[in-house]
Amino acid sequence: MMRPAQKRAAVIEAMIDVVIEDEGWPEAAALEALAARCYDAALAFEPSLTGEIALLLTDDATMRALNAKYRSKDKPTNVLAFPGDDENGGGFVGDIALARETCIREAKDKHIALQDHAAHLIIHAMLHLVGYDHQTDDDAETMEQREAEIMKRLGIADPNIDVANGAAMETRR
Repeated sequence: MMRPAQKRAAVIEAMIDVVIEDEGWPEAAALEALAARCYDAALAFEPSLTGEIALLLTDDATMRALNAKYRSKDKPTNVLAFPGDDENGGGFVGDIALARETCIREAKDKHIALQDHAAHLIIHAMLHLVGYDHQTDDDAETMEQREAEIMKRLGIADPNIDVANGAAMETRR
């Protein structure tokens, strides 16, 4: 797992800018507030998140195009994260995009609230922005543990446990 060294000398006010491209997102104003809460909770565990993050709430068609362009996968995905190029910290951390239809379908399939699923995906993407990944089982376990810690801070159940069955979910690679 790649993790940048923490080089913070001063706390810089952070910002998460939410862009609602797809007006079909239910409770968009609540999602903006949720994004800010996710950022605050994640920042408590990962100071390297200090800086600006842009969150795009979009649709499956846009995500399919982004996924094809940047990952060579011609299908929509739930979330994408694009790290910024600020190596000194405190500036632009990166971009996150969420696909409405996929997020709604996944939340329904998992029998969880859309807000809870969106929180998990936002936090998951934030961790990617600061170097976490899930390419190996060890890295996936580390990332899942951090996600669970942050979600607990938000009062949301561990996203890596299948609510319907009470079993660990296979989310790796």
